[in-house]
Amino acid sequence: MRQSGEGSFRVFAEARMGHLFRSACLLTGGDTHLAEDLAQETLGRMYAVWGRISRVGNPAAYAQTVLVRCYLGHQRRKSAGERPSAELPDRAGDTPGDASLRMTLLDALSGLPPKDRAVIVLRYWEDRSVTETADALHVSSAAVRTRSTRALARLREQLGDSIGELSAH
Repeated sequence: MRQSGEGSFRVFAEARMGHLFRSACLLTGGDTHLAEDLAQETLGRMYAVWGRISRVGNPAAYAQTVLVRCYLGHQRRKSAGERPSAELPDRAGDTPGDASLRMTLLDALSGLPPKDRAVIVLRYWEDRSVTETADALHVSSAAVRTRSTRALARLREQLGDSIGELSAH
């Protein structure tokens, strides 16, 4: 029985790791090392309770919730000595316009407070409803709507016309 559970977890982890990592990259503002740590921590927490979670209707959504909670927990206990890098490593195959757009968006996201960033990632990257986002963050639906409105306004203010210029390439 235990081996069957480990097998199903392995299949789940292999299928979700890439998506968890990409979501974590957005949450961390492009810090790939921290994103990898958060994705691994998420899977570790999922493994610890896999017997119960595997019977849940949507373990993938549960994993995203755990990821956001790991990220917010990390933000609360982040060491004062750690500083994120402003530069992402080059990636092969990207076109210059795509890289510029990605860097601009990641920079703008990293300028948001952690909870606002979490709301934006859950609502617009994960395509969750206001209610699902509120449940994941343990806040009211009104708080999610307020945070998303303010965060989007701040992103528009930061990006200005540059987003149109970058996406036109």
